[in-house]
Amino acid sequence: MILVFAITGSSAAFLSKPILSSFGVNKDNPWEYYSLYLIIIFPVYQLLLVSFGFLFGQFTFFWAFEKKILIGCGFGFLFSKKNNPK
Repeated sequence: MILVFAITGSSAAFLSKPILSSFGVNKDNPWEYYSLYLIIIFPVYQLLLVSFGFLFGQFTFFWAFEKKILIGCGFGFLFSKKNNPK
């Protein structure tokens, strides 16, 4: 599992730089660059985490982890709530 987190973090950081440069953003304006870098790296990391988790046979764990992260960030509406009849 630690390997998946390590590969995901490195890959997300690596992929975010070409994405920013494709939008014409560079380090000449550091406030713009680092603000957009943080905004872009979050969804890239989330997608890669589930993808690498799947490739390493740990999809169930990383999907549950991903749901916790997204719910904590306020995206809980994306997941249906199970009705628990009592």
